[in-house]
Amino acid sequence: MAPTWEQVVRDHSARVYRLAYRLSGNQQDAEDLTQETFVRVFRSLADFSPGTFEGWLHRITTNLFLDMVRRRQRIRFDALPEDTERLPGTSPSPEQVYTDTHLDPQVQAALDALSPEFRVAVVLCDIEGLTYEEIAATLGIKLGTVRSRIHRGRVQLREALAHLAPRRGAGAEAVTP
Repeated sequence: MAPTWEQVVRDHSARVYRLAYRLSGNQQDAEDLTQETFVRVFRSLADFSPGTFEGWLHRITTNLFLDMVRRRQRIRFDALPEDTERLPGTSPSPEQVYTDTHLDPQVQAALDALSPEFRVAVVLCDIEGLTYEEIAATLGIKLGTVRSRIHRGRVQLREALAHLAPRRGAGAEAVTP
């Protein structure tokens, strides 16, 4: 028996949300990306061609993220007036969000500082565990481009997080025979 739509969403929503959060860096965008991913899946499920369903979800989520980044580069954002009413949310508890999405804040900030192309490649490889070939298929780019983006993204992350690494040779003076 084929899984119901509810089962598909239940089985895959946490993974899609984690990817969306790691790409976008914030809860609201991650929720929007997750919802839009499943809307796209629902609309085009009949067009799904053989391959892994998870890979297809990664591709949709990643493409939606890149579309969002491009759209925001064209749109000017204005702050809402101070008297704007807040709508109550139905979001998960803060503890659940933390558990589902937590990366060290400095690591997340370093990821957020990467260009979207590098961030997507690094997140898909180092956090989601996709192979270079799967990333190339997901993004529709050449394998060499994937390697280059991952390498350059990792170099930028290493530089951004260098202050967290212990210095080589530190403490060696204290351990003299």
